[in-house]
Amino acid sequence: MLSERELKDVIEKIIGEMKTNETPVSTGGNATSANSTNYSNAASSTKSEETRENPHIVNGEVRDIGQINIKDQMLVNSPEDREEYMKLKQKTSARLGIGRAGTRMKTEVLLRLRADHAAAQDGVFNDVPTEFLDELGLFEVTTECESRDQYITRPDLGRKISPEGIKIIEEKCKKNPTVQILLSDGLSSTAVEANAKNIIPALLNGLKGYGIETGNTFFIKYGRVGAGDHVGEILNADVVCMLIGERPGLTTAESMSAYITYKARPGISEAKRTVVSNIHKDGTPSSEAGAHVATLVKKILDAKASGQDLKL
Repeated sequence: MLSERELKDVIEKIIGEMKTNETPVSTGGNATSANSTNYSNAASSTKSEETRENPHIVNGEVRDIGQINIKDQMLVNSPEDREEYMKLKQKTSARLGIGRAGTRMKTEVLLRLRADHAAAQDGVFNDVPTEFLDELGLFEVTTECESRDQYITRPDLGRKISPEGIKIIEEKCKKNPTVQILLSDGLSSTAVEANAKNIIPALLNGLKGYGIETGNTFFIKYGRVGAGDHVGEILNADVVCMLIGERPGLTTAESMSAYITYKARPGISEAKRTVVSNIHKDGTPSSEAGAHVATLVKKILDAKASGQDLKL
């Protein structure tokens, strides 16, 4: 398994090997003239190689191929109707217009595929930095999972707050809040880092505008959606809003969802949840999502219902 850094080193090596030297061809004439022409062409070719800029190198560093917007990229050679093809690509993040090299994928397409896979793995296996949580002013509790591996293999433990975590929640949190907002890494720490700074303030401001009281927002490490149900029981919250990183795909590793549950308690049916998904820069932007979630919470409180019981 390659880390993102190791993959970038591989990409840099491959790109360096992609440079090719063109050999000039003599078309006739006497030997002296041909040799003179070859020497001139060789010198010109060498100079061209020295001065030519590699589009994959920016300021002396290999560009992050994962940051290229594939919707703006056309890798098909001589498409029949480029304009219509590009219009189609704007409607989906699927890998359209990637071309081919014989029967294989092009090198750039393969590298992008591996880069996106590495980003997905990083999202699943990396932890949210403590410094990031400090910046947001959030304290941390853990579930009964003791490691990332156990979190992945034991979903049931990710739905229960650890005994130590319960004590911290009881000490630091307001009891009986109208709305309890939670942040959790879930299956993508990358999603938390990409969206939390915008969605939490937007959500809090939206609820404040509606005159809705909120509890103390905090972070749950190794959390599943069901961990919010446990917190709802501990604090006796009317509504629990869990902001959690979703399982990454090859399109994005930054997707977050908001799971909103009225009277959340352990064992509650999944049908009782209202969900806002695809919160990321290429989906619903985090600030916009925060305002939308606040509006949904208001409707849930008014109706005293969520999920399938909520009639929007």
